[in-house]
Amino acid sequence: MVVLGKKSLSESMNARVIGSGTESMILAHGYGGDQSVWDKLIPYLTNHFTLLVFDWPFSGAIKDPNLFDLENYSNLSYDAFADVLINLLDEIKFNSSSSSSSSSSSSVFVGHSMSGMIGCIASVKRPDLFNRLILVAASPRYINTEDYEGGLNKSEVDNIIETIGTNFYDWAEKFASLAMDAKDPPSADKFAQSLQRMRPEIALSVAKTVFYCDEREVLEKVVTPCTIVQTNSDIVAPNSVAYYMQAKIKADATVEIIDTFGHFPHLTAHLQLIQVLSRVLGFQY
Repeated sequence: MVVLGKKSLSESMNARVIGSGTESMILAHGYGGDQSVWDKLIPYLTNHFTLLVFDWPFSGAIKDPNLFDLENYSNLSYDAFADVLINLLDEIKFNSSSSSSSSSSSSVFVGHSMSGMIGCIASVKRPDLFNRLILVAASPRYINTEDYEGGLNKSEVDNIIETIGTNFYDWAEKFASLAMDAKDPPSADKFAQSLQRMRPEIALSVAKTVFYCDEREVLEKVVTPCTIVQTNSDIVAPNSVAYYMQAKIKADATVEIIDTFGHFPHLTAHLQLIQVLSRVLGFQY
């Protein structure tokens, strides 16, 4: 259980509502990040959307050390994170307040990496919350099986977890450089700094959930339309995962491949990502 003291959940998670659009959108960052990863996209979105940005309890941007309960988040599932997302939206009444002039009382949810599956789970629990899921470099499982290509063998994941546990800061710097487009060193540095702000014990706990969880069964329960956005070369989530998700998701799902390298198109190819969003969501930027 998270003890918030006098602060509300939205204050503790640094939640901000920005923009003046008549439609609402939620931007949820992934492992190691914080809300600043969306800074390149926000100027293109605020005229059309009212945006909610926030920091997950594991983020290094969080000031309250009690917000992340290791026991609550250590069951190798994104379920607890989905509950926090739902509680945050209910607390600030984001959909009802930000979309009052819109015909819809639900939001577009944009989730990067682990947040993609968190959004899927939240949409199953509360189908009223979202009218579309934008899943950016998301994956329901990273470990390969005989009939599934997640991108990594279990021995590779075991090595990653061991390295995070013994030498987190060095791993964070190396991972940031591998997961980014080599042509964009500033973005790699930005993410490395964000990742290294995480408390090592939290970083290890969340990494175990990310790399060991298996949320594939959730996909067939998702009834919210989805757009799956992937780059053409991602060491974390190969294109096979995007097409697997498309086949398994119950709702209409499409795949958009961005011609760039890396796991963070919102940092390294933001204009291409905006083009995808504008085409899928029907807005001019």
